[in-house]
Amino acid sequence: MTEATKHGVLLTDVAIDKVKALLSAEGRDDLRLRVNVQPGGCSGLIYQLFFDELLEEADAVVDFGGVEVVVDAMSIPYLDGASIDFEDSIQKQGFTIDNPNASGSCACGDSFS
Repeated sequence: MTEATKHGVLLTDVAIDKVKALLSAEGRDDLRLRVNVQPGGCSGLIYQLFFDELLEEADAVVDFGGVEVVVDAMSIPYLDGASIDFEDSIQKQGFTIDNPNASGSCACGDSFS
């Protein structure tokens, strides 16, 4: 058995707690947080975060205190060193991604190049 590939995406403690709360609300323990990039958006690439029960052979997985974060092989170079946080303020509520690989982004913050 070979060791699973790792990725360089980080999850803050606040994000870990939020993901655990969302998974608890779903009542499922078979889901992982999948992070990937897809072509699209106004800057060329768009982030996607969603719960996924599937695990592909080429996926990279890192466990953060019981929260598995999965990144597909194509997205790894775009997300290496990226940090996912959860913001809960008057102005914004949701997950944020600080990505050192993004050379530019649009006003929405969901798209980058």
